[in-house]
Amino acid sequence: MAGKILLEVVTPDKLLVSQQVDEVIAPGSEGEFGVLPGHCHFLSTLRIGELRYRIGDQTSHMAVLWGYAEVTPTKVTIMAEIAEKAEDIDVERAQATFVKAEERLKAGGLPSEVKEAEISLEKARLRKKIAERARTTGL
Repeated sequence: MAGKILLEVVTPDKLLVSQQVDEVIAPGSEGEFGVLPGHCHFLSTLRIGELRYRIGDQTSHMAVLWGYAEVTPTKVTIMAEIAEKAEDIDVERAQATFVKAEERLKAGGLPSEVKEAEISLEKARLRKKIAERARTTGL
């Protein structure tokens, strides 16, 4: 399809997205990167962050928790440890997880426990943000 790029988002459990899109914006470990059809080949690690993809004037959002991205001129493959579409995230559960993660971080502890709490908080914050956006925009 001219002017489109195939986006595939896969986790160890399933294929979440396989769709022709106009643009992909991914959370690379060195910063966000955008991909349009005809992009050069490259590989990138992914951090916890928001994956966005656009079809026409509609943008879809996903939470991506670590992984890799492989980009070719005609395809973007996101291999994520965990990925969730905005519409699949339960807002109330995301909020409860966020509160619990904040409490764990405030409790402190060993450096490894603090780091684990920081990561939990970052994941919960991302899921909450994406879920709330889907709720307010009707995506």
